[in-house]
Amino acid sequence: MNDAGVRKIDAATLGARPLRYFDFFMAAFVAILLLSNLIGAAKLSSLGGVTFGAGILFFPLGYVIGDVLTEVYGYARARRCVWAGFVAMLFMALMSWVVVALPPAQGWPDQKAYEAVFGSTWRIVFASLVAFWAGELANSFVLAKMKLLTKGKHLWTRTIGSTIVGQGVDSLLFYPLAFYGNWTTAQVLTVMVTNWAMKVAWEAVLTPVTYLAVNTLKRREGLDVYDEGTNFTPFRTRI
Repeated sequence: MNDAGVRKIDAATLGARPLRYFDFFMAAFVAILLLSNLIGAAKLSSLGGVTFGAGILFFPLGYVIGDVLTEVYGYARARRCVWAGFVAMLFMALMSWVVVALPPAQGWPDQKAYEAVFGSTWRIVFASLVAFWAGELANSFVLAKMKLLTKGKHLWTRTIGSTIVGQGVDSLLFYPLAFYGNWTTAQVLTVMVTNWAMKVAWEAVLTPVTYLAVNTLKRREGLDVYDEGTNFTPFRTRI
């Protein structure tokens, strides 16, 4: 037990112990993921001569919450949230496809607008799912391992370092899978690097928010979880 009343424990000893705020952060993680893909992905914006998808303003918040989940509750519970988000995205894609494909009622004038906003090619959907799953798990893995190496000190190195890797994996998979062949190689590389840099910078700006959330949650839960004996395989949902 340290001075703040926070007990350092191995993730394996948590078991099925109830956690006061885990469910809320899991719900927030999935909600931000779905909304940033549903609302933000369809609009291109331009600020200062830089063109980007509007969802980039909010999608990195999912990585912030992913960092908080891993730092406070451990890799296994963060992995469980990633799988929940993956399934939710899969259902959203299926629901969008079904709703867009349904024939519009006679006299309803908005089918084209609906298709423009909610219609995505299966190539982009596939790229989004793969990139999200791999990027988020890479982010959590790096953060959990860095926490062991740093002995829980210097949180900013873990949040930014894990984001560099996680967002790098996400961008490296998404843009080539979604657009290679339709865009030139130069366009794919330019957008991929630009968006990666913007996401990492946004994560760095949000570092004080991450510190506040992590420190508050650790005090409220009374726990500081380390993944000493964690099974880091991505292919499981058990805690």
